[in-house]
Amino acid sequence: MQLVLSAAFALALAASSVSAFATDYKGSHKFVAPGPGDERSPCPGLNTLANHGYLPHNGKNFTVKTLMDASLKGFNVDWDAILIAAKFGMLSRNDFGSIENMSLGALSLHNLVEHDASISRNDFGDGTGDHIHFNETTFSVMANANPGVDYYNTTSAAAVQYARLQHSKETNPFLVNTKKEFVLRSHENSLYLSIFGDPLTGIAPKKFVQIFFREERLPVQEGWKLPTTKITAATLSPLDHAIRDASNWTETSVCGPVVLSPTSVVNDELQALLVQ
Repeated sequence: MQLVLSAAFALALAASSVSAFATDYKGSHKFVAPGPGDERSPCPGLNTLANHGYLPHNGKNFTVKTLMDASLKGFNVDWDAILIAAKFGMLSRNDFGSIENMSLGALSLHNLVEHDASISRNDFGDGTGDHIHFNETTFSVMANANPGVDYYNTTSAAAVQYARLQHSKETNPFLVNTKKEFVLRSHENSLYLSIFGDPLTGIAPKKFVQIFFREERLPVQEGWKLPTTKITAATLSPLDHAIRDASNWTETSVCGPVVLSPTSVVNDELQALLVQ
């Protein structure tokens, strides 16, 4: 009996902690679109957290710890699922304030965490491509994926990932496509399937995912709720591997640029010229 009561208490505590994160969508976490002077990044997830006030709405000067807390409260994504990417993000600025802080605008630094063959942004290319803002034409591959059903899954995510990479191969002579970018793309796909669907099956309603990408807001009005299963490195791993296995990926860049700061890039002459 004690074990049953303990288990029931643990479940109730977990449920209450999740619901506490998700209660204030009409108050402090109401969606507010960015205004003049607000920074946004190439990442729709971080932009959504800022639009809902989990990150500073202006997108400026927040710590890795703030980002970890925002991801947990806004998406129920635990620290171990995103910590490495967040630490890379600290390299995107090269000023005294960046000892502790990062900002969304600086995360547009090409080939640091941002990458080619995005499912919602254009490639950076020769430096003239808009890799920061949502692009409907680019996203149309995703929007039209998995026809005949109202959900996305790891199979459709892999197909979109493959199609977007093929397009970049055909149109972007500056494409960077190493194992790093492949892992990042697969992980990002696992995240949107988990946040807006079932973290254990990777099945996500299309309407939630499309609102997220197009509007960078949480689709609460349409019925989305914070996942009750905490999203961790362990829950993402099988989805990551399913997407990787089905995406028919081949490496076309043996060694990509190593971005150390906005003004320090190793192993890429073009990138070095662009950031000087």
